[in-house]
Amino acid sequence: MPKFFIKQNQIENNQIKIIGNDINHIKNVLRAKVGEEIEICNSDLQENYICKIKTIEKEKINLEIIEKISSISESNIKVTIFQGIPKADKMELIIQKSVELGVYDITPVEMKRCVVKLQEKDKIKKVERWQKISEVAAKQSGRDYIPKVNNCIRLKEILNQRSEYDEIILAYEKEKENTLKQEISQIKQKFNSKLKAEELKIGIIIGPEGGIDEEEEKMLRENGIRVITLGNRILRTETVALNMLSIIMYELEERS
Repeated sequence: MPKFFIKQNQIENNQIKIIGNDINHIKNVLRAKVGEEIEICNSDLQENYICKIKTIEKEKINLEIIEKISSISESNIKVTIFQGIPKADKMELIIQKSVELGVYDITPVEMKRCVVKLQEKDKIKKVERWQKISEVAAKQSGRDYIPKVNNCIRLKEILNQRSEYDEIILAYEKEKENTLKQEISQIKQKFNSKLKAEELKIGIIIGPEGGIDEEEEKMLRENGIRVITLGNRILRTETVALNMLSIIMYELEERS
């Protein structure tokens, strides 16, 4: 069943008003008719409803809530990807697939070896486009939350956010000893009670096409960032995000 996101202010007296781009999608792509049902997610409360279309107008579609339904699509593991900015098509792939895999949010990071150097005037437009890709992926994958694509930051700014996370992990191709498997094992031991009762916030730092610069790695390591290897093979930057996210969610997520 098609799923659309709304805000709390679009609900009143058991009625929902659809506005914006979703009108065109419902009318002209789905070709939905009055009386048909669609699924709606209140992204403010992460609540889901089965709704019936009451009227289809030029600038709004009116729905009636038929029933509230439960959902377990969101995880207690909140993973942030700090992604060294790659070429446009790779960034879009990373966002799309990471949202499907359960990422909480994504922060583009400017690093020394980034091939792409965004001008200040272009950053807002890029983030807006990336956010739209996140929204579409969230709808497609049945999420109850649209992961946010944050504004671009410099690598050092991650350290200012260090206290917001239970753990931040850097994937580094020159690391030879500490593996992701070992790091996850330590996280399980350290945060055992929190895994069952609370949210766990994990950040993962991924370099761009050229990888993390040695000075950048040293700076992060010296400031408490955990550095891991992903094995003997060198992965593309877009593969690293999906590899790490898949493993972390599988190993740490509480499943019913």
